[in-house]
Amino acid sequence: MSSTPLELLQKYSVPGPRYTSYPTAPYFHTGFGETDWREALARARSDRALSLYAHVPFCDSLCYYCGCNMVATRDYSKTVPYLAAIEREMERTAALVDPGRVVRQLHWGGGTPTYLNPDDIRRLMAMMQRNFTIAPDAEISCEVDPRELTYEHLAALRETGFNRLSFGVQDMDSDVQQAVNRIQSEFLIRQVLDWARELGFSSINLDLIVGLPKQTVESFSRTLERVTNWAPDRLAVFAYAHVPWIKKHQNLINEADLPDAATRLGLQQAVNDALAAAGYVNIGLDHFARPEDELVRAQQNKTLWRNFQGYTTHKDCDILAFGVSSISQTDDVYMQNDKNLKRYQDRAAANGFAVERGLRLTRDDQVRRDAITRVMCDLELDFAAFGKEWDVSFGDYFADALVQLRPLADDGLVDIAADRISVTATGRLFLRNIGMCFDRYLKEAAGERPRYSRTA
Repeated sequence: MSSTPLELLQKYSVPGPRYTSYPTAPYFHTGFGETDWREALARARSDRALSLYAHVPFCDSLCYYCGCNMVATRDYSKTVPYLAAIEREMERTAALVDPGRVVRQLHWGGGTPTYLNPDDIRRLMAMMQRNFTIAPDAEISCEVDPRELTYEHLAALRETGFNRLSFGVQDMDSDVQQAVNRIQSEFLIRQVLDWARELGFSSINLDLIVGLPKQTVESFSRTLERVTNWAPDRLAVFAYAHVPWIKKHQNLINEADLPDAATRLGLQQAVNDALAAAGYVNIGLDHFARPEDELVRAQQNKTLWRNFQGYTTHKDCDILAFGVSSISQTDDVYMQNDKNLKRYQDRAAANGFAVERGLRLTRDDQVRRDAITRVMCDLELDFAAFGKEWDVSFGDYFADALVQLRPLADDGLVDIAADRISVTATGRLFLRNIGMCFDRYLKEAAGERPRYSRTA
């Protein structure tokens, strides 16, 4: 007898990675240091383009659900040493990078990047333009908190080259907003969207979160109705990750107010139904886009990729990330900066680098990363094509994964044919579980796994 959707959710809601990298960040180690990162930059392939990231950790207030590295403060003077440290880090990094390499993608995240005043927005972008060559058609995006945002902030972003915005909406229900300490009215959201469109930003994404305290299917359906009427180009609908052992402030959330399994399933079904009815394509995991969007075209062409910023059309880019806790990567290395704000500032100001830990990938890491990424991006794995690219016999190399996938196939999450694995419509809800079947680190550390958020 086949399992019901609720039974599948209960069965497969287990701790697991989101696979914005493989190996995942808990396996980065402090044995990887500044010398290793400098060597990685020096030997990086000159034919690979660049993706720049800047982490701005500051926020005016604390959202209880937040899982980011952030600092809630009203003391704007804290930005002064921070921007100085980022500038020093940028200069030292750029000195080790082939000046002929072109930036195809640039993103600011946080925290709240628009915590910076308009003049400092211009200053930070000028640092990037001074140290790197940014392509005229580069994808340049910024995360934006609508609260305390002014027209002048958006004008500064547009003036300096930003062409994409991602607004944090999360939920429009007043009870939910109160429970997570993020109050923002419908009028406020509509105003900033109107400003963004007036200024000519080419793509607007809205972030929502399911699984927040006080959420019901009925209340979130009202949020979805409002959001689809605003007609963003993309939507990211994240599942709330309740990890109070990592993010202590999440203890401010009353766990009794969190939705139960049946409600979580109803929320996810409401998302899928509402966004499909509004014409959005489900890219996979938590991203939706209009049919004409480049993310959709990339998925159709099998050129979609996944990195620390989520889904991207820029696979062959090295990421140079600046700021506290930020993660850089080349094709065979990950590096993470110090996660402590003061230590990051002191170290970066002193010598330009603040490497806390990292990892040099083995060939097996790269092969498995590609398999996991193909599942999460293409929603299928062609055995012959994959084997040809990596010079392996897929069936032999992933014999263990195929065994682990069999129960998922029995539950209707994947189809396993003689020549390929395909993710089913139901399986899209469980992409993380499917990816876990290819994860060697999870197999080898069965009794000592890092603590991840739940997969569903």
